Amino acid sequence: MTTSLAKTGSTTGSTRASGTSSRTASDPASAPGSASATASGTASAAPAAGRRKRLPRTPLNPRPSIPLTVVTGLVLVYTLLPLAWLVINATKDQNGLLDSFGLWFADDTHFWDNISRTLTYDDGVFVRWLLNTLLYVAAGAGGATVLAVLGGYALAKYAFPGRRAVFAVVLGAVAVPGTALAVPTFLMFSNMGLTNTPWAVIIPSLISPFGLYLMWVFAAEAVPTELLEAARIDGSGELRTFFTIALPLLMPGTVTVLLFSMVATWNNYFLPLIMIKDPDWYPLTLGLNAWNAQAQTAGGEAVFDLIITGSLLTIVPIVAVFLLLQRFWQSGLAAGSVKE
Repeated sequence: MTTSLAKTGSTTGSTRASGTSSRTASDPASAPGSASATASGTASAAPAAGRRKRLPRTPLNPRPSIPLTVVTGLVLVYTLLPLAWLVINATKDQNGLLDSFGLWFADDTHFWDNISRTLTYDDGVFVRWLLNTLLYVAAGAGGATVLAVLGGYALAKYAFPGRRAVFAVVLGAVAVPGTALAVPTFLMFSNMGLTNTPWAVIIPSLISPFGLYLMWVFAAEAVPTELLEAARIDGSGELRTFFTIALPLLMPGTVTVLLFSMVATWNNYFLPLIMIKDPDWYPLTLGLNAWNAQAQTAGGEAVFDLIITGSLLTIVPIVAVFLLLQRFWQSGLAAGSVKE
């Protein structure tokens, strides 16, 4: 019995071997690992690799537009040209500003000398104006951001009588230009004896109707009500819920309001102009304007090189703040936190 099974197995193995050898001999290209099979596979795969799958044209994958690209380039040049002019002319002295082309460098460079003279001119008054501006921004813009975040969150997530009236007042305040309120504000602070003091600039800067409206709208969408209800069920208080759950979700809107408030306060010119008469409390905007007007007075010294250098130094902190705070512009922090 064992001998017959062994004979049968050997017969089957020999039959398979002979079939394989005959197929290989008749069709060498079909042999595994043969050069012909490899070449044919590579040739068939080459056209497939050469054909790239094109994505369909959608709003997220639009067709490149040449006119739109040209317009974008012109806007970019229009935006960067004043900055380039400022950087180039900050390297020139008073004579170089008048004798050289505005969009190219002079023969000699006075950049570091201009910075040193700007910071030390008139007993370092530029540094005093810079510190005043930082004070107005920290107290005014910082306070406006805090009030906008607290008010916007409360208006978005709490129901109370008079909510629609508050909404109408906020929209009305956004529509009123700041110049229309300048004279009433001056008269009110004059009667209170606060003019010619830093409070005359800080207190009006605390009110930001646009920031309040922006945080109201942002909080209504960015903070799911279900998360707040779940935190309350777990025993979390309102303050703890706000600081641990709501505030991280409100961070992109908070940074946006902070940047808007900072830029508005940093570049504020009209309010300090009518409120402050003491040069020691000038912000940078009024200080640079005073240097510019100095050349037009009898016996005044023209310091246009210092004005340009001071203007360049004035925009450096704003650019730095934008670069540092842009990492907080993250959307979708609450994505997936609530199951619909």
